[in-house]
Amino acid sequence: MNQQQFDPKILDKIQQLQDKFKASGQDMVSYLEGLLYADYLTYWEYINLDVLLSLQQPKTSFKDEKIFIIYHQITELYFKLIISEMEQISDQNQKSEEFFKTRLERILMYFDHLISSFAMMWKGMEREQFLKFRMSLLPSSGFQSAQFREIELMATDAFHLVELSKRNEFDYHTPADDLFENLYWQKGAIELATGEKTLTLKNFELKYGKQLKSLIEEYRRKNLWQKYMDLDSPSQEMTELMRKFDLKANVFWPLAHYKSAVRYLQKDPVDIAATGGTNWQKYLPPRFQKVIFFPELWTEEEMEEWGKGWVIKEIFGDES
Repeated sequence: MNQQQFDPKILDKIQQLQDKFKASGQDMVSYLEGLLYADYLTYWEYINLDVLLSLQQPKTSFKDEKIFIIYHQITELYFKLIISEMEQISDQNQKSEEFFKTRLERILMYFDHLISSFAMMWKGMEREQFLKFRMSLLPSSGFQSAQFREIELMATDAFHLVELSKRNEFDYHTPADDLFENLYWQKGAIELATGEKTLTLKNFELKYGKQLKSLIEEYRRKNLWQKYMDLDSPSQEMTELMRKFDLKANVFWPLAHYKSAVRYLQKDPVDIAATGGTNWQKYLPPRFQKVIFFPELWTEEEMEEWGKGWVIKEIFGDES
């Protein structure tokens, strides 16, 4: 077969490859030879299916523990998708509202899946099994999800995440170490009896503290709020997407979690022993923490009523 018998499209691709490898000082023929001997890629190899399906390792013999493990693994993968979109927004140098909006819409889609998926927890497990196998998992807790903390720190100026009673004492210029020690979720992992940090929190800080403090500094100028402020006259549609993100992350998501916790863990506060000893009854409801990524986009009345609409909808079925 001579050159004239090759499909012109093939020849064009070969030329593009030649240019690519030449620019990097590589020998294209060697790469083509490697391609000649390489096996075809399979689906199970590409997504590491065998490894993925081996990652569910229950600590007890209760069958529903596998649901618990798989659900949390799925959640972490969605968090990873959200972080990927946020990184793209934060690293984009051009002030493109369309680029920002497209990725923010993806983030909202991922949160919608997360919020609705919590039914796997409160419908998908027997309460009796959960209360038994959960005790073998102490002091671990979903509280220790570092990826969700990353999402929070990448979304807003970190002083908006300080616990409510101290929030006015901090600002944009506060050092990362001081901010970290006063973030709202620190208060959510305090032992009820002693007021000391739980082992859950101590282990979390040991594992992720340095990384999260660095993230505060890294995103001080490029978090989602700062990138939104960089836009030239953001559209109403863009502003509404930011508000939806705020609601989904700080109202609908924690309350979906709270709904599951109530089903499985509802006890008097002095009897709480699950979720790593965290005070979830005061930690999860948005009305206590009032974590709001973008307070500038809300009225005083809306912030005062933060989370109330969800409760009305759940109890009274109000779809408005």
